[in-house]
Amino acid sequence: MSTRLINWFKFSSPATFYPLAGRIVTWSAVVAVVLLAIGLYMSFFVAPTDYKQGEGYRIIFVHVPASWMSMFIYVVMAAWSGIGLVFNTRLSSMMAQALAPTGALFAFLALWTGAFWGKPMWGTWWVWDARLTSELILLFLYIGFIALQGAIDDPRRADRAGAILALVGVVNIPIIYFSVKWWNTLHQGASVTITKGSSMGQVMLVTMLIMVFAFWAYAIAVSLARVRAIILEREKETTWVRELVGGAR
Repeated sequence: MSTRLINWFKFSSPATFYPLAGRIVTWSAVVAVVLLAIGLYMSFFVAPTDYKQGEGYRIIFVHVPASWMSMFIYVVMAAWSGIGLVFNTRLSSMMAQALAPTGALFAFLALWTGAFWGKPMWGTWWVWDARLTSELILLFLYIGFIALQGAIDDPRRADRAGAILALVGVVNIPIIYFSVKWWNTLHQGASVTITKGSSMGQVMLVTMLIMVFAFWAYAIAVSLARVRAIILEREKETTWVRELVGGAR
């Protein structure tokens, strides 16, 4: 058991993680493309029409997975930030930095698709609903994290400042999740829960899960590709990066 742990710990070094990340990126990108193609096809052509919302409900197959991913990625980003802050590990901070733009993309996608869904359902593009407002705050947290790190020249100081912001912002995640229970909101409750299962039809649920896994694969591929670029930038003065760049030429 101890030998296995040591083998895994070796990947905490940017030099050993870099090639591993490259292999994962390739496979994750392939999985993302395949699942996304299947998921979108099922979303538009296989899933039945909703008896209440008609065809307009189909946007949930993008909106809901994007919302889930925006929250999940922030928690992972905050976890990496906390590890980097406590143990002063370089790779942890790099992972947090790499995850932020992808999380911001999903938060924006959740708000954008939510607006398109809300217009025919509620009669307006936007309301200051608890769920929508807290999701908007999440987008601002992502943007703030990216801007804060970009504004500080020293990477170590930037990592510490970003980590503090990320950890403070975690309090917003349960607010987003439980907002429909804590307050009287226009936003509907969860259709899929761990305790109560799913209120969706089987085809709808399968389609939703395929899109979730497609977004997961996309997030893994893009974030790891980005962290490889960050590693090369931050470790450019090290011998292994010089040899890697020199060999690539």
